[in-house]
Amino acid sequence: MTRRFRDAWAYPVVAGGVLSALTFPGQTAGLSVFADPLIEQLGIDRSVLSLSYLIGTLLGAAVQPFVGRLLDRVDARRVILVIAVAFAGILFALSFVQEIVGLTAGYVGVRMFGQGALGLAATTTVAQIVHHRRGLALGISGAIGSAGISLAPVLLERVVTEVGIAMAWRLEALTVLVVVIPIALMLPRPAPSAGDVKRTTTGTIIVTGFTAREARRTGMFWVLTAALSTSAMLVTALGFHQIGLLGERGLTPFEAAANFIPQAITALLATLLVGSFIDRHDPRGFVVGSMVAMAGSMLLVPLVAPGAVAIIYGLAVGLAGGSLRGMEAAAFVRYYGLAHIGAIRGVATSVTLAASALGPYALAMGADWAGNFGTPSVWLAAIPAAVAVLALVVRSPAKR
Repeated sequence: MTRRFRDAWAYPVVAGGVLSALTFPGQTAGLSVFADPLIEQLGIDRSVLSLSYLIGTLLGAAVQPFVGRLLDRVDARRVILVIAVAFAGILFALSFVQEIVGLTAGYVGVRMFGQGALGLAATTTVAQIVHHRRGLALGISGAIGSAGISLAPVLLERVVTEVGIAMAWRLEALTVLVVVIPIALMLPRPAPSAGDVKRTTTGTIIVTGFTAREARRTGMFWVLTAALSTSAMLVTALGFHQIGLLGERGLTPFEAAANFIPQAITALLATLLVGSFIDRHDPRGFVVGSMVAMAGSMLLVPLVAPGAVAIIYGLAVGLAGGSLRGMEAAAFVRYYGLAHIGAIRGVATSVTLAASALGPYALAMGADWAGNFGTPSVWLAAIPAAVAVLALVVRSPAKR
């Protein structure tokens, strides 16, 4: 591959998308396929598995601010290489798990390095490298990632059925190494744009932007973080229990796994469309739209049935997650600049991961109490509705 192509606009965009897609072994969509086989193999119930996932995700979330600060200070390529090796090693170790403690430790690792660190590094790197039409670039990159993550369960369901849990995890580990390492090595070095720097009287270049502490003092930071956290919590809950949840509504395991396809379609389209508009429009409108779609998805759960309604449900879930994926990184850069964007997004990612940990456990406990997934899903619809209202009333942060 020539240096000219590596430095072109398209390569970092596509590379970031592929890196995001390769987080699938640590994403809820990728882990959901293993849920029912693990319950049977380990002899545990769904609440215990959800609690294990909760603990693993909370602990994995704790290191994300550190990863974000590292991305601000160290060449992103080196950070991604370390993440890839650690991620693959944990996936390989998971193939030998025979009890709940080992599984929980594995969840810590794949959530820490997969969904958390690799996903944060992929999108932050694109934001640092690409300056022209950054929102569109992040939208395209996010769309590629969404498509890969959403389609992975369909293939994984067949792999797990054919070769078992252990071999499926080993194949995932090999895929991460073979794909992520070459892509990271060929990424161009990030450089700030003219709008993100200032020169001192001595000619020294200083990259400008809010610090993480300053960003946390603004209401918009918490609106964006609340929207991301709500989406992560509820999409994770629905995805983690998708086989059981849709099975309760009459779908077969394969049909339930295939519902990730309509989710992928709207996630892809929403990410692209929002990314193309985010450079010129107020991000708050997209936050409101995403939260409305999320609330609608939760209200649809008790109405799902095989056929058209199941497809509409999948489209709504994809729309809710895809709209945020298309705008969140660009919105943080737009409001807070590039100087500390890794640290700022690291804090938001940490909170988001922690929220995603609560989703599956809350839905499982609600299902145990109510005897079905529909009732607690309707209750949880109130959370995105409240975030949508907040997005309308909070002011944008003032320029530094």
